[in-house]
Amino acid sequence: MPSHPTQFISWVRSVAPYFHAFRGKTFVLAFGGEIFAERRFVDLAHDVSLLHSTGIRVVLVHGSRPQIEAQLKRRKLRSHYAKGLRITDPVALECVKEAVGLLRVEIDALLSLGLPNSPMAGAAINSVSGNFITAQPMGVHDGIDFQYTGSVRKVDALAIAGCLDAGNIAIVSPVGYSPTGEVFNLAMEDVAVATATALHAEKLIFFSDAPVQDKEGELLPELTAEEAAGLLARSNRLSDDTRLYLTHAVEAVRGGMQRAHIISRTVPGALLIELFTHEGSGTMITADKVVKLRPAKIDDAGGILKLIEPLEEDGTLVRRGRELLEREIGRFSLIEHDGVIVGCAALYPFPGARAGELACLAVRPDYRDAGYGERLLHHIETQARASKLKKLFVLTTRATHWFIERGFAEADIAVLPGERKALYNYQRRSKILVKRT
Repeated sequence: MPSHPTQFISWVRSVAPYFHAFRGKTFVLAFGGEIFAERRFVDLAHDVSLLHSTGIRVVLVHGSRPQIEAQLKRRKLRSHYAKGLRITDPVALECVKEAVGLLRVEIDALLSLGLPNSPMAGAAINSVSGNFITAQPMGVHDGIDFQYTGSVRKVDALAIAGCLDAGNIAIVSPVGYSPTGEVFNLAMEDVAVATATALHAEKLIFFSDAPVQDKEGELLPELTAEEAAGLLARSNRLSDDTRLYLTHAVEAVRGGMQRAHIISRTVPGALLIELFTHEGSGTMITADKVVKLRPAKIDDAGGILKLIEPLEEDGTLVRRGRELLEREIGRFSLIEHDGVIVGCAALYPFPGARAGELACLAVRPDYRDAGYGERLLHHIETQARASKLKKLFVLTTRATHWFIERGFAEADIAVLPGERKALYNYQRRSKILVKRT
């Protein structure tokens, strides 16, 4: 947590838009049984508790491969795989049932922790599991009988939604049931994609053993589904887990999911960092680009006001009320990142003087290193040229050097159009800067 009170206030304000955006949304968190074997689930349970407390509807989909392996080893039996899937014979199925049952109990127990001075103190979380998945046998492929290994046939989305509506966390295990009462062993990642799709979840988040990296070994924070598919085709830097989860993340997004994420299970707090900071901790996969520059609409007035209010309070911007902003909303363009307004700017044309005023250029502090200010400036310049305006001017009290570094030059009040000159506030003593378009 930030050490100084003002830093703490700034931090809280920076995460507040995420809380507003995520409240009431469904997140599906998918992780292998390794997270239990590595004793990392307690920390994850703390973070899940926080998500739940903010009104996020949480579904946990867990795997159980290490636990099944342990059960087989205890019986002095070996695992058999084909095409990356376990061949589940009757004995292996008994091991699946035991492993999944033990994990369900462990998840319930760890989500019930309420120790004083811990993140879960007073959380009072209820978790619910059930026969949410109808399955069918994989059958015989290339002469290989997968026996009790199955695939998802249907997800009982209404039952899961009912659990979430009642304020519970839903736990979905990698087993499914046939209408004839048979039990099938399922792949966790298939269950996760099917569950997230059936629930129309806002996010599907996979916990992997390694990050998604480019050929230089740098983290790739954002990818479109098309870019991710290209990476899968050409990259050999991905771990087996990460390759598997990224493949299913692409499948989920192409199937209509809003967002899929790959984060590391080895990084403490990776889930919270990914969800509540601009930098994130993992990789987000989307259908389209996350950052959008677009004209403002009347519904954006509230978001723009939240963005500019701190700058109005410290005197950087002239104060605007909601009524004025709504009247002038057609003048504004904005940048949104993952649905959150993070920057805005307005163009006020003066056709008689062949000039335009760049006004209300603002970017959220935690996004100022992303080049959004330059992007908005370039967009306004393009608009000015399209409107046959020969020059662009701006009035500023704090950002003189920023504009000079981008081609503006200081000028006298005489360069302002007559109607704008009449409105000049001599008490603010704003610098006037001009640039040819």
